[in-house]
Amino acid sequence: MKKSFKRFLIPALCMAIVAAFALAGCGGSQPASSSAADNGSADAVELNVFAANSLQKALPEVQALYTEQTGVTFADTQFEASGTLVTKLQEGATCDVLITASKKTMDNAAENIDEATRVDMFTNDLVVCVKEGADIKVASIEDLATNDAIESIAIGDPNVVPAGKYAVQCFESAGLVTYDEADDGTIENVKWDPSIEGKINAGADKVGTVASYVSEGTCTVGLVYTSDIFRYDGIEVAYTTPADSHKTILYPGAVVKDSANAEAAADFIKFCLENADAQKIFSEYGFELVG
Repeated sequence: MKKSFKRFLIPALCMAIVAAFALAGCGGSQPASSSAADNGSADAVELNVFAANSLQKALPEVQALYTEQTGVTFADTQFEASGTLVTKLQEGATCDVLITASKKTMDNAAENIDEATRVDMFTNDLVVCVKEGADIKVASIEDLATNDAIESIAIGDPNVVPAGKYAVQCFESAGLVTYDEADDGTIENVKWDPSIEGKINAGADKVGTVASYVSEGTCTVGLVYTSDIFRYDGIEVAYTTPADSHKTILYPGAVVKDSANAEAAADFIKFCLENADAQKIFSEYGFELVG
């Protein structure tokens, strides 16, 4: 009897052990499969964004929020003058989302974007900034010409930097400059009034360069966006230009034509405009949502 019992017991134990290992194997692999699905590794998306230089502080915070909520990640976002970004696209660079700091620069990218996705995203203000703590008062654009304490004025290159073009429009409204504008928005035949001609430095490659000129003392004042006051140390607002002294400052956004991630790109733009936490971030940096 004992031999018979052992003869049946040993095969039964072997089968039980095999079954146990099989179950353990299934149990161990299931969480890994579930985790991969939860993390979206099978459908991982990485967006590449070209954005106006003035979004350099606000946009990464919104991108981090979007990644946290969706799992979509971002390649190194390029923050440049809007005209530079458009030129890069025209020369064959690839990205998924383009956000510029003016209507005209987005117009110039018409062949590179999906027009059906284009939307005006933000507005901004143009301000005269001075070095932090500087005792310089500005009550009007005309003051920049007549105030002897203002020895130099920095603005962005108006044919590359939208803030520079808005600045030129401000000076035109004050009768301090005349110019011609080509169909593509290029500023030509610029003639500064003698009262301000010797003060103007109009060659900055981006609005951040204007801010650095002022903070470092290279120029007495500069014209930048309100948002730039939040992202650069060492400068403060001396004067906010009237809204009717320049064209409305708009930041259009669009999905780039032939984007490999068009659906996610469109969703990110929508997230910027509709998510309450994203709106709060943009507001903290001086941007206002359109509408």
